[in-house]
Amino acid sequence: MSEDTTVVACIQARMGSTRLPGKMMLQLRRRPVISHVVSRVSSSRYVDTTVVATSDKTQDDILEYNASQAGADVFRGSEDDVLGRVKGAAETQDADIVVRICADCPLISPAVIDQAVSALLESDADYASNTIDRTFPRGMDVEAFTMGSFEYVDKYASEPHEREHVTPYYYENAEAFDLEQIDSADLFDDEQYINRTDLRLTLDEADDYELFKELFKKYGNYDTPTLRGVIDHVDSDRLADINAEVTQKTVG
Repeated sequence: MSEDTTVVACIQARMGSTRLPGKMMLQLRRRPVISHVVSRVSSSRYVDTTVVATSDKTQDDILEYNASQAGADVFRGSEDDVLGRVKGAAETQDADIVVRICADCPLISPAVIDQAVSALLESDADYASNTIDRTFPRGMDVEAFTMGSFEYVDKYASEPHEREHVTPYYYENAEAFDLEQIDSADLFDDEQYINRTDLRLTLDEADDYELFKELFKKYGNYDTPTLRGVIDHVDSDRLADINAEVTQKTVG
């Protein structure tokens, strides 16, 4: 791809979480979660535009306001057809590469985003992600894909779970795409930071929120701690015990 490739980050967000309703407006250092996510995603050196893709439900009006206040563009669409919503958000920005981020990741790493986008720019891959074989903590999930391949996915993905979860069609039809795995060993040399799938840095339940409140006590309102720094903090203060019993929801 050329250097003038437009990279658009689409942050999926809504207020209607079943396990932790309203979690996007929960406060961390006097800022809502969505504000932290927008700031960190926008810190990527590759991302040209950050768009929050939320639903057209009235309950998400507050999310639109706060995302805009944080500096993101906002696209509103179907609550259930999330694939169509993300595609619509990308189309409004004439995206060449789409970076998909879920908004329940308040400490998403800009470096991991850069790693995924770089993999697409330097290859002919259609899709690059650290979720194919997990080696990063939960809450660091990044998917980057070409707009051309995403248009193909939108055309042929017809099952409800494919529309709701956006990208299953890629890995359920892997023979049709060039998929690129992003590995923590490509980002770190020290074993302390590699294959840290034991850590949970995603916001789904009340215990997760307790962990983030403890983590953010160390950071200023607009700090952008690195993934290395976050892991150091979790390990040194044994914070992983706070949400160790939370069960991750499965896709499908």
